[in-house]
Amino acid sequence: MQISQKIDGSRITLSLTGRFDFNTHREFRDAYEAAIKTSGIKELEIDLASVDYLDSSALGMLLMLKERAGARNIQLFLTGCKGAVKQILDIANFGKLFNIS
Repeated sequence: MQISQKIDGSRITLSLTGRFDFNTHREFRDAYEAAIKTSGIKELEIDLASVDYLDSSALGMLLMLKERAGARNIQLFLTGCKGAVKQILDIANFGKLFNIS
C-alpha cells in the first residue's frame, strides 16, 4: 500500500492505494499518528478510492484511528468508498461509526 498526504487548511487527507491489510498496519499507523499530531488539524480524511482490498485488520486499524482522532477532537471521514471496500464497510456497520462517502 502507498499513502500520500495532502494538507488543506485544517484538513489532512491521507490517500491510500493498493491493499489495506495487516501487512500495512505499521505504515498506516505512522501516517495517521503524524497527521493527527499536526498543529491546527481539525479534520482527517482517509481516501479509500484507490484501495482494492480491505481485510478485518484494516477495519481494526480504522477503529484505532477513530479512537485516537476522537481523543484529539479531530473529525474523521472515510471517502471514495466503492465496490468491495464499500461492501465490507457496510457489512461491518461502519456507517454507524464513521462519516462515509
